[in-house]
Amino acid sequence: MKPYRGYPGFFDGLSVLCRPWLRSLQVMAIALLLAIPIGPGTANAMPGSGPATGAHVFLLRGVLNIFSLGLDDIAAKLERQGIPVTVANFVSWSSLADQAAAEYRSGKVRTIILVGHSSGATALPDMVAKLDQLGVPVKLAIGLDSVFRTKLAGHAERYINFYVASGPGEPVTRTRDFRGALENVDVQAVPGVGHLSIDKNQIMQQKVISAIDAAVFNRPAMASVARSPLQPEASAAKQSPTAAARN
Repeated sequence: MKPYRGYPGFFDGLSVLCRPWLRSLQVMAIALLLAIPIGPGTANAMPGSGPATGAHVFLLRGVLNIFSLGLDDIAAKLERQGIPVTVANFVSWSSLADQAAAEYRSGKVRTIILVGHSSGATALPDMVAKLDQLGVPVKLAIGLDSVFRTKLAGHAERYINFYVASGPGEPVTRTRDFRGALENVDVQAVPGVGHLSIDKNQIMQQKVISAIDAAVFNRPAMASVARSPLQPEASAAKQSPTAAARN
């Protein structure tokens, strides 16, 4: 998979009409990334994180760091459980993959989990693929309303793509090179969920945290992740004809 370099189309509620605009947005994102505090756990695990979990969760924000602030809430809740987290802008996905690989090779981290919103969700497959190239497994990846058709390669034990079918979100598809379980879950039936609110919605935050807890602490995942009001559009092996047509 080619490194994520941006795509034409809908970006976090902004209509990107040409590549010069996209480049400008990315420059602005980097500038704001350097100038504005990202929030808890930006560079390192939050204070008080328990290294005994052997896990590290990387949360990728969307454009300009202003559309994905719900990830900070998720990070704070994970920190209270003793799970180390890093919150960063999606443009940092490659360097974060290098960081995760270094931690894995050192033995400090054995469970790597990725979460992304909007453009951050769109960048997740590239991060998964790079980690696979580096020989590092991804335990769990969760995308929140990826705004472009994204394709998976590499290896993630479980990849959940929550998307709003009535909005700009898209299902994720697998390539022949992807190994792992893929779940596309349409969450448009969740009250109050939209592209800009999916990361802030309390129901969705609980779904994300429940899936992470299952991966970190070997707890059973909440059954409601795959049941009403969240009906999975498909797993790779059990896709409906309608869903398959869309993919």
